[in-house]
Amino acid sequence: MKTTSILACASLAAAASAFVIPQARDSASNSSSTINDTAILNLALTLEHLENAFYSGALSSFTADDFTNDGLPVWARGRFEQIASHEQAHVQLLSNTLGTSATQACNYSFPYTSPSSFAALAQVLSGVGVAAYAGAAQYLTNKDYISTAAAILATEARHASWIAGPVNKANPWSGPYETPLTFDSAYTLGAQFITSCPSSNPSLPVKSFPSLTLSNTSLGQVSEVTAGNNVTVEGQYVAFFSGLSTTFVQVQNGQITIPSNGMGTAYAVLTSGNSSADDSTITAGVVILQFPYDSTGGIESNARMRMAEDML
Repeated sequence: MKTTSILACASLAAAASAFVIPQARDSASNSSSTINDTAILNLALTLEHLENAFYSGALSSFTADDFTNDGLPVWARGRFEQIASHEQAHVQLLSNTLGTSATQACNYSFPYTSPSSFAALAQVLSGVGVAAYAGAAQYLTNKDYISTAAAILATEARHASWIAGPVNKANPWSGPYETPLTFDSAYTLGAQFITSCPSSNPSLPVKSFPSLTLSNTSLGQVSEVTAGNNVTVEGQYVAFFSGLSTTFVQVQNGQITIPSNGMGTAYAVLTSGNSSADDSTITAGVVILQFPYDSTGGIESNARMRMAEDML
């Protein structure tokens, strides 16, 4: 399984620096914006705008016949239409909640070329959305906002399971716990699809990480580790997030061994230490790893997920 960079299954975090995203802070101004309820909801709205554009754009590009001719079930497009309406409702709810402080939609570029590649990327995007909400929940203080975020998170999780299972014939979950993502990790993954944003959008207290690339993402195998922006990898650690667990593997001679116990979706980042992996210690990322497994728990290959990697 090869890797790429941000929202593919093996990663999607390199191209952010190539895009114009004027409202993100850089690493030198971490304290320029405060992480509060408004900022958290605006980050959520940023991702909801992205998903809204993703689904509406694909549905306007592909007909029902396109879906079935590409091997997708006859009912798939109708369900994707429902998901698109949900994303539109999420945008409306968050925008109404934030009022004049609400961030506006940006311009986006998504690399799907067919209904099946759209479905593969939808599986990755929906998973990232769930992980982003799970990671941000701990910072909310307003009880009404917590309820709003929980209601959206539950629906996003249903989307992710349906896309992965019935549509892409993959495992609909990765284990008993969702994997929470940090603010910057979630933003890094989403930002690679953003080409520009309105200059009037509020500044977000987030930044994109330099790219991280793993040459091999097979369980238990040796992988070369490289990072963008001249980030030194030697002696640092690759942290693997899976559910509520984090596994650290030190980079030695430019290599690591991929942990052998992965199942479902995991995320990997480069971090400066082996005791914590948060936005203050992460130096590069994020790689998305997919270890599909069958109903007996056996690891299997997944052509659609490989397609998403090749696409990005």
